[in-house]
Amino acid sequence: MAMIWLIWLIPNFPFPSPSPPLLLLSLLSLCLAMINYLALLGWNDGTDQEIYSVDEIIEKFDLDRVVKSPSVFDQQKLTWVNGQHLRALEMDDLASRVLELLRESDVVEGMSDESAALYARAAAVISQPSMNLLTDANPLVVDVSAYDIQSTLETDEAKAIVEAGFAEVAQAVVAAYEGGEFPVPDEAALGSVEDFSEWEAAHADAFKKWVKKLGKDLGRKGKGLFHPVRLALTGSMSGPDIGAQLRMLAVVKATGAKVEFVALEDRIAQLKNAVAPVAA
Repeated sequence: MAMIWLIWLIPNFPFPSPSPPLLLLSLLSLCLAMINYLALLGWNDGTDQEIYSVDEIIEKFDLDRVVKSPSVFDQQKLTWVNGQHLRALEMDDLASRVLELLRESDVVEGMSDESAALYARAAAVISQPSMNLLTDANPLVVDVSAYDIQSTLETDEAKAIVEAGFAEVAQAVVAAYEGGEFPVPDEAALGSVEDFSEWEAAHADAFKKWVKKLGKDLGRKGKGLFHPVRLALTGSMSGPDIGAQLRMLAVVKATGAKVEFVALEDRIAQLKNAVAPVAA
């Protein structure tokens, strides 16, 4: 039954136009989610639980709890269930799946195996919290690699942050970077993929401490601190963890991945130019 649904999904599921091999890998990531979803179409165990492993379904399934009313296939719900399973994967497992997908694209073309694995690991880390499909990973990297602070500052959405003293925070970010106090992810320290977690944790800790000190120096906290810091460093109002985005930029640059990006030093230059009229 699950295979019948998977065959139906090939022309009907809203994948982002992948090649056949990439599509197959995407479908493989859906297998457990499909089994989970199909079980829920006409059955429940009497609780609010919706995410199950195969072993849990086998253990809890009871024909007495199968409903007689017809079920409706919901692609959106299946995507959500798939996302829950992807977010529960161990990072090594998820990174290896992302890497296999990337090998079907030109993103890692020409890169060494070690660099490709490092890029896939970073892409998996930054995308897992919001991932619904494996194919979500690289588009998110592309999004966070871009930076256009001027355009964002001109939006109605950013108006409240600008009026709440964005210039003060932005100028402090620029000053910290130019003064060597900003925790820049160390590209040179990026070794093998096995060392990534240690490198990631070291920068995450340094960035957290820097933000805390910045808040203390400026007398800001909560949204009054984090929102302008996010806007200044990412050029966006929302998105993945700020430090994770900075680390992703470092990985893109260090590995030579075929992703257009605005490096941190260029972001600071843009920020400096953009904040001058705001401060005035």
